[in-house]
Amino acid sequence: MPRETIAAKKERTLKVAAALQRTYPNAHCELNFSSPLELLIATILSAQCTDKRVNLVTAELFKKYRSAKNFANAGLSELENDIRSTGFYKNKAKNIKACCSELVEKFGGDVPRTMEELNALAGVGRKTANVVLGNAFNINIGVVVDTHVTRLSNRLGLASGTDAVKLELELMKLVPQED
Repeated sequence: MPRETIAAKKERTLKVAAALQRTYPNAHCELNFSSPLELLIATILSAQCTDKRVNLVTAELFKKYRSAKNFANAGLSELENDIRSTGFYKNKAKNIKACCSELVEKFGGDVPRTMEELNALAGVGRKTANVVLGNAFNINIGVVVDTHVTRLSNRLGLASGTDAVKLELELMKLVPQED
């Protein structure tokens, strides 16, 4: 069987995306948030955790910590306890505190709007940065590659492998770029 050309794969990708849009016209981020900071924190908490669990935790968390400064100044053990049920709570709490300290020191407490600046924050990788940029700021420069995207892109033959950054780069070659 001959290999699929890039042009054919791009065309197939557009058809898959259109079918997904028709099937799930109201698809949206399942994390509850009311600000870019809340989405950033919720996304950090979502690693190896369900969105449902994160939403339960953040409902109380965001009442207690209302700013990056509040998170940065929180006692580590108290923050760990507040997020314990999300799993990996020690590492997540450490990253949230460090991330929020950087937000306060470098960005006046605001969440930056670039991949480079977000990706440089503690606990923030490309996936988290893409979630925040796309959902908080409507800036879509990448693909959020999670386990579902990995599995489907491999199954559909749109990309191969399990390295999220490599998959994102492969998938980005298949989607039309806005000028």
